Amino acid sequence: MKIIERAYKYRIYPNKEQQILIQKSFGCSRFVYNHFLAKKIESYKNDKKSISYNECSKLLTTLKTELE
Repeated sequence: MKIIERAYKYRIYPNKEQQILIQKSFGCSRFVYNHFLAKKIESYKNDKKSISYNECSKLLTTLKTELE
Protein backbone atom coordinates (compact mmCIF):
# COMPACT_ATOMS: atom_id res chain seq x y z
CA MET A 1 0.00 0.00 0.00
CA LYS A 2 1.38 3.37 -1.02
CA ILE A 3 0.80 6.44 1.15
CA ILE A 4 0.40 9.71 -0.69
CA GLU A 5 1.42 12.84 1.14
CA ARG A 6 0.13 16.21 0.05
CA ALA A 7 0.91 19.70 1.20
CA TYR A 8 -1.05 22.86 0.69
CA LYS A 9 0.31 26.36 1.08
CA TYR A 10 -1.93 29.29 1.79
CA ARG A 11 -1.13 32.96 1.86
CA ILE A 12 -3.24 35.36 3.84
CA TYR A 13 -3.48 39.10 3.50
CA PRO A 14 -4.78 40.47 6.81
CA ASN A 15 -5.87 44.09 7.09
CA LYS A 16 -4.31 46.44 9.67
CA GLU A 17 -6.76 45.52 12.44
CA GLN A 18 -6.15 41.80 11.87
CA GLN A 19 -2.37 42.34 11.79
CA ILE A 20 -2.51 44.04 15.18
CA LEU A 21 -4.62 41.21 16.61
CA ILE A 22 -2.20 38.58 15.24
CA GLN A 23 0.78 40.44 16.72
CA LYS A 24 -0.96 40.67 20.11
CA SER A 25 -1.74 36.95 20.04
CA PHE A 26 1.86 36.03 19.24
CA GLY A 27 3.09 38.46 21.89
CA CYS A 28 0.87 36.87 24.53
CA SER A 29 1.98 33.38 23.54
CA ARG A 30 5.62 34.44 23.70
CA PHE A 31 5.13 36.01 27.14
CA VAL A 32 3.41 32.93 28.58
CA TYR A 33 6.02 30.55 27.12
CA ASN A 34 8.94 32.61 28.47
CA HIS A 35 7.22 33.06 31.85
CA PHE A 36 6.79 29.34 32.43
CA LEU A 37 10.20 28.51 30.97
CA ALA A 38 11.76 30.82 33.56
CA LYS A 39 9.64 29.19 36.30
CA LYS A 40 10.76 25.71 35.19
CA ILE A 41 14.42 26.74 35.12
CA GLU A 42 14.14 28.37 38.55
CA SER A 43 12.36 25.33 39.99
CA TYR A 44 15.00 22.99 38.61
CA LYS A 45 17.85 25.10 39.98
CA ASN A 46 16.30 25.23 43.46
CA ASP A 47 14.67 21.80 43.88
CA LYS A 48 16.08 19.71 41.01
CA LYS A 49 12.46 19.07 39.96
CA SER A 50 10.56 20.34 36.95
CA ILE A 51 7.08 21.84 36.98
CA SER A 52 4.46 19.61 35.38
CA TYR A 53 1.96 20.67 32.73
CA ASN A 54 -0.88 20.51 35.26
CA GLU A 55 0.95 22.81 37.66
CA CYS A 56 1.61 25.27 34.82
CA SER A 57 -2.06 25.13 33.88
CA LYS A 58 -3.09 25.98 37.43
CA LEU A 59 -0.58 28.82 37.56
CA LEU A 60 -1.84 30.12 34.22
CA THR A 61 -5.33 30.69 35.61
CA THR A 62 -3.89 32.74 38.48
CA LEU A 63 -1.66 34.61 36.05
CA LYS A 64 -4.72 35.54 33.97
CA THR A 65 -6.35 37.20 36.97
CA GLU A 66 -3.17 39.09 37.89
CA LEU A 67 -2.46 40.49 34.42
CA GLU A 68 -4.66 42.04 31.77
